[in-house]
Amino acid sequence: VLNENWTCKDLYDFQKGLSPLEQSLSIALWLADDYYFYAVCIFIISVFSIGLSLYEIRKQSITLRNMAQFVTNVTVRRNSGAEECMSSEELVPGDCLVIPQEGLLLPCDAALLVGECLVNESMLTGESVPVLKTPLPTGEGRYSSETEQRRHTLFCGTQLIQAKGWGSSGAVAVVTSTGFFTAKGSLVSSIMHPQPIDFRFYQDSGKFLLLLGLVAFIGTIYSIVVLYLYNVTLLSLVIRSLDVVTIAVPPALPAAITTGTIYAQRRLKSQGIFCISPPRINICGKVSVFCFDKTGTLTEDGLDVWGVMEGGAAGFSELVPDPGLLPPGPMLSGLACCHTVTLLQGQPLGDPLELKMVESTEKHCFAVPISVVSSYPKLISFSLISCQSTSEAVAIVRRFPFSSALQRMSVVTVARGGHSALAFIKGSPEMVASLCRAETVPAQFSSELGGFSSEGLRVLALGYKPVDGNTDLRAIERCTDMRFLGLLIMKNLVKPESAKVINVLRLANLRSVMVTGDNILTAVNVAKGCGMVESHEKVIFVNVTPQTAQSGPRLKFSLDEGGAPADQTSIVTRSAFDYHLAINGKSFVALCNHFPEYLPKVLLRATVFARMAPDQKTQLVKELQKLNYRVGMCGDGANDCGALRAADVGVSLSEAEASVASPFTSKTENISCVPLLIREGRCSLITSFSLFKYMALYSFIQFCSVLLLYTVSSSFQSGCHLPLQRYVPFNSTLFGAANLPNMENTSVFSLSALQFIIMAVVVTKGYPHKKPLFYNCESEEGDFLLGWRG
Repeated sequence: VLNENWTCKDLYDFQKGLSPLEQSLSIALWLADDYYFYAVCIFIISVFSIGLSLYEIRKQSITLRNMAQFVTNVTVRRNSGAEECMSSEELVPGDCLVIPQEGLLLPCDAALLVGECLVNESMLTGESVPVLKTPLPTGEGRYSSETEQRRHTLFCGTQLIQAKGWGSSGAVAVVTSTGFFTAKGSLVSSIMHPQPIDFRFYQDSGKFLLLLGLVAFIGTIYSIVVLYLYNVTLLSLVIRSLDVVTIAVPPALPAAITTGTIYAQRRLKSQGIFCISPPRINICGKVSVFCFDKTGTLTEDGLDVWGVMEGGAAGFSELVPDPGLLPPGPMLSGLACCHTVTLLQGQPLGDPLELKMVESTEKHCFAVPISVVSSYPKLISFSLISCQSTSEAVAIVRRFPFSSALQRMSVVTVARGGHSALAFIKGSPEMVASLCRAETVPAQFSSELGGFSSEGLRVLALGYKPVDGNTDLRAIERCTDMRFLGLLIMKNLVKPESAKVINVLRLANLRSVMVTGDNILTAVNVAKGCGMVESHEKVIFVNVTPQTAQSGPRLKFSLDEGGAPADQTSIVTRSAFDYHLAINGKSFVALCNHFPEYLPKVLLRATVFARMAPDQKTQLVKELQKLNYRVGMCGDGANDCGALRAADVGVSLSEAEASVASPFTSKTENISCVPLLIREGRCSLITSFSLFKYMALYSFIQFCSVLLLYTVSSSFQSGCHLPLQRYVPFNSTLFGAANLPNMENTSVFSLSALQFIIMAVVVTKGYPHKKPLFYNCESEEGDFLLGWRG
């Protein structure tokens, strides 16, 4: 429901223009002035509108309450070791929560102490793939769920699918936050009290209403003076003066300018795009740059294994297209075990990339008793076996899930019989190579990696080292002194819709930017494949080296990644459309810290941002906004959540709860929703402008007409819309209805009505953003972007 309807605040804002008190006073004023038919019509419309809105508000309140309030029975372990069943309402930070093996819907935030949990976090992140949570490592550092310790944190409102601990028992976690202090509580609070939208249209609307108030004040003074000269009664003078105020400041203006947004929201819903912040639809029409994630957004979600290459001091072996053909050894064991795939009812679950990797080794996963590997009690959290035959069984006894900041993951395995414990690492090739002994990394590492990446292939590296049962877990997680194993190469195809959408945005002079955590050469190849970088355009790499003890920070531009520097003078004098900049996450951070004066220049021309951590993606969006860009962000809602929320328009390609990941959620699994969203935004924005101008001019015309009639001792009455009367002499000694009908009254009304009709045609803008007037404001299905230049 929250995906499809307005929030309580949006409904409240919509009703501000039709508040019951204001409408009641206006109706009372019209009845006192004998506007019976008009007053009755407004009363019926107001009752229906307010009743419908109150129904929607209550419906939203109930939905929000059901979402926020969740009470269940939980088991808490006391210091004495005794377990107690209690209501989740009684939980406080510090309680030890026992999580059953079958899992539960978590009522609080908690840090995992013992065991592992498979968690569905789609409600918070939009990530549809279950996430594996591992125990919090022992250490002296301060716990914080916002840092890398997030992978050890269980969040309120998430579904714990499965929990495994010692033997047949479940996991144990310590409660860290409850109520509004949890991640879910923060979400509910943001829905109840959303951040104000900084949009100039809404700000100017308020200023114009103040101007209308000033006009109403002047009109009221004029009315009092004119009516006083005609010696009207005090009651008539008060009624007429107040009537001028209701005419000059139209009470329905705030409601009228949201009409386009309402219809745009309905059309978006019919196209599978859900919106929880309707005012942002208008902002979609002003987006000037759109950022896209790569994997799962511009490219296909699924990856196919293209091959593996074993490496060592002697160099790389030949490419093996099928990892299952590798001989038994560390490389094959690393591919089979270095993952976070887990079992749910006998079926493997996990990241699609890791599932493909395990399948390619022709190995299988199944549970194994802890006693098999009891020789390593300090390492065990729970065990899983990946095996091809009984003699090659290997048990995973500890896992450290993938970290975007660390760019790697690691596991500890033990062979059957409780011996040969090995630690494996898998991650970005650059990171893995930096953690391995230099003599084990092939000399051709950089050239081979560059070759595969430039072809658009996804490359991961693996390493390993032996460990013993007394090894410090923190030392294992740091993954130092590893031995290089080789490269895993996977193929990731560009979605067919990506190039079409990017081309449409390019024709509309809308800038497209790629923000990814992948290798920069792979990202550049994908950018060329989807049309962000055309064939005749050059890519210049920006490399920023932070300050060290030996040298200061350096900024370098090169035509090849890590190659010779390019001529910076020629870069500055190049045509504005024949080159693009590419930069990675480390260089981006160093650029912000050491060369802030060059940051705007780089941001204006950079198209590819690679190896970007989630917080760096968020920072990029904010830096673009500082350059007065209206920024759109499209991603899968996983590690893009921060950027999706920070952007002016965030679009999540996820089937998860839209209210969490971003203001917009699309059911389509490609970026074809982006042009549709911009089209509806521009249509809604143009409609809002037109309605605003019409309502303002409508009030001004009626305001002038009423003052004109006051000047000749007359006014509008309920019968003034009737056909032109036979000429009746005007009696200037009478006022209002007493001298009706007369030629002056009917003429002014007829002229005003004609002006209303002409004005409706004039202010209603169609092409290129809307269909013609006789289509009733439907959005244009053709090339909606023609003629728009910023």
